[in-house]
Amino acid sequence: MSDSWIERFPELAALPPQDRAFLTERAAKVALPAGTTVFAPGVAAESFLLILAGTVRVQQVSPGGREIVLYRVTGGETCIMTTSCLLADENYAADGVTETDVEAVAIPKAAFEEAIAQSPGFRRLVFTDYSRRISDLMHVVEEVAFERLDKRLAQRLLARADNSTVVRVTHQDLATDLGSAREVVGRLLKELERRGWVALSRGAIELRNPDQIKALAEGS
Repeated sequence: MSDSWIERFPELAALPPQDRAFLTERAAKVALPAGTTVFAPGVAAESFLLILAGTVRVQQVSPGGREIVLYRVTGGETCIMTTSCLLADENYAADGVTETDVEAVAIPKAAFEEAIAQSPGFRRLVFTDYSRRISDLMHVVEEVAFERLDKRLAQRLLARADNSTVVRVTHQDLATDLGSAREVVGRLLKELERRGWVALSRGAIELRNPDQIKALAEGS
């Protein structure tokens, strides 16, 4: 397998030739269509995934069916959940689902463990990304626990709006992103529509008054 994929990861690109060769000999490229379940609760981690292109959404689902997005993994990144499961030899506790078509490189568990033990550069990649993802995850916990839902909704609408101020998303997708129920998000959107700040249509939300939404997003 060509080692050109390594250039997407600066820590790996700087590895000595023998370490690069070790990884490329044992790695395999994988292509996953959108909507593929990459991992699920109770399943053992078998490979360390390095995402080359596309997005994987990592989420947890409550017994009642409510979903919350923990984080997303995109090109040039690794998955903290997979890293944690490989290091601790534990099963997954969340779902990983491809939001888009995904290209990735899979390094089998045995090769991952050997690379961790022998390659300082590979260890640096694993633990640097792990530390950054922990910080991201703590931010999600802080948002869900302490921020008002209307403020978080406004922030999400602004973040997902395209150049025409249109957000192409369903109420359920927004609820999943925010860790709330679809009905609750729907009521908040209806209130924004009543104020004339947004216009709702099937699968899309038009931001009619972005300045007011920005003020809500920045409010305390």
